[in-house]
Amino acid sequence: MNTHAPQMRPHIRQLDEAAINRIAAGEVVERPASAVKELVENAVDAGARRIGIEIADGGKTLIRVTDDGCGMTEDELPLALARHATSKIDGSDLLAIHSFGFRGEALPSLGAVARLTVQSRAPGHAAAELSVSGGVAGPCKPCALNGGTVVTLRDLFYATPARLKFLRSDRAETQAITDVVRRLAMAEPSVGVTLRDVSGGQDRVTFRTDPEAGDLFDALRGRLSRIMGAEFVENALPIDATREGFRLTGYAALPTYSRGSAVAQYLFVNGRPVRDRMLIGALRGAYQDFLSRDRHPAVALFIDCDPHKVDVNVHPAKSEVRFRDPGLVRGLIVSALRHALAEAGHRASSTIAGETLGAMRPQPDTPRIYQMDRPSAAARQAAYQAQSPGFSEMADAWSGRTVETPAPAESAPQPEPETAALPLGAARGQVHENYIIAQTDDGVVIVDQHAAHERLVYEKLKRQMAENGVAAQALLIPEIVELSADDAARLLGVADDLFRMGLAIEPFGPGAIAVRETPALLGEVNAKALVHDLLDELSDMGESHLVQERLDAILSRVACHGSIRSGRVMRAEEMNALLREMEATPHSGQCNHGRPTYVELKLSDIERLFGRA
Repeated sequence: MNTHAPQMRPHIRQLDEAAINRIAAGEVVERPASAVKELVENAVDAGARRIGIEIADGGKTLIRVTDDGCGMTEDELPLALARHATSKIDGSDLLAIHSFGFRGEALPSLGAVARLTVQSRAPGHAAAELSVSGGVAGPCKPCALNGGTVVTLRDLFYATPARLKFLRSDRAETQAITDVVRRLAMAEPSVGVTLRDVSGGQDRVTFRTDPEAGDLFDALRGRLSRIMGAEFVENALPIDATREGFRLTGYAALPTYSRGSAVAQYLFVNGRPVRDRMLIGALRGAYQDFLSRDRHPAVALFIDCDPHKVDVNVHPAKSEVRFRDPGLVRGLIVSALRHALAEAGHRASSTIAGETLGAMRPQPDTPRIYQMDRPSAAARQAAYQAQSPGFSEMADAWSGRTVETPAPAESAPQPEPETAALPLGAARGQVHENYIIAQTDDGVVIVDQHAAHERLVYEKLKRQMAENGVAAQALLIPEIVELSADDAARLLGVADDLFRMGLAIEPFGPGAIAVRETPALLGEVNAKALVHDLLDELSDMGESHLVQERLDAILSRVACHGSIRSGRVMRAEEMNALLREMEATPHSGQCNHGRPTYVELKLSDIERLFGRA
């Protein structure tokens, strides 16, 4: 009832078209980045090979998207600006979606809250232009255009001023637009994208990628190197796995190439950029053994499947998806990434060496000047004679390099044959009773003996637990935990999985369970708190890995305390045995906390460090 006039009964009325479009725009167009996303997706669906984007003032005053796609005719322009009019589906099957857009809401929603102008030309037809301002469309008229489509959006949200108050600064909105463009460029390596900022009459290119050629992985590798950087591609593992109609491709970075936040995680479903909580949880589960909680992996992963197995019509923004079998997708991600990380063996990211060399280089208080004139040979000889006449003979064959005189054949040291093909080389010494110095064919390896042995012991403990099972500790008196009927049923549904990890539960009347056994490794356990934590994870993620994570944490702690301690002097055979075991053990490139276990410096890098290159 109406609170201002309680005696009056409210009447149901039909909203006008303008109000309907503004309400729809509130769902589809949240900020300027949302408008850019919709317009660029339309350009990709039109078959464009090059897309130009111009923005001003963070997209608040101008957004212009130009493409070389198929274009539209004069008769199709009014339909394109009508709600729920689209060329991408026929409405018979809302699951068979093979394009970015399909709802037919983007252009009319933009026209309802801004000043929108669409210019387009289809092959064999004349170019046409149609403008919409605040939901009011003007007449269709001819224009000059070679081909494709140009969509110009001005004064975003001028028709809904309240929405303008919720926008952030121009810099923040520009950054959001750039992130959207980057994700769409990753999804379509064969499409060239250019983003320009024309604020204040300037013309500044802020992002550009040219169309990539080659097969799937070559094109994707080239596109990712330009967007995420060459360092990511150098330290990433190619992923290609299939399971029951789902295919996972892309690149996943090594654990030692991690980030402080999740900004370098890009996930795509059937080519569509998504931010899905289940997929992010699967990614975290795949790396849980290799990264601490404050570090995040860097990945670009693409999931492809039959459109009928995934629902993209969950939200108007189309950034969320719902899989018919989420457990299958999660298992595919976890198994594929862990298999790739295991195949990488002891490999660590190449950026560690660069960071090490950067830390070694001195930082002078005043800048050095290297533009001095190099003296001639005659000038050097005269200087040597004036300063030290006894050493003037050095000027005849002066060199910055030291050349050793070959030793007689009978006394020449023989190379060690066993170190010829060893990735981590042969141990040459130990410094500070914690770091092993090893020599390889083309460089030097510095190993943290405690961190390396910690990973080796941890992997051995996990392997033993997988082979022999988890030892369970029976409770003298079973602990009864009262739950709701739904929670008890949800927990009993995964009772078999929990039993394999040493946690035995069984029903105890309606709405209650009895905890009879707990994993022995966990020691004394608060069963009630553990059960409620399991339920929270089941409700949030659909499945629980809490017990396994706690067991892994115990094994990690045991490995840490049982490994070689810092300060222990090691013999040469012990150091070499540690290096050989690292080469044979997966994931030995990082410790249980995600820190690198060794640093490799190439001889060329060391020579540059001393200015000998």
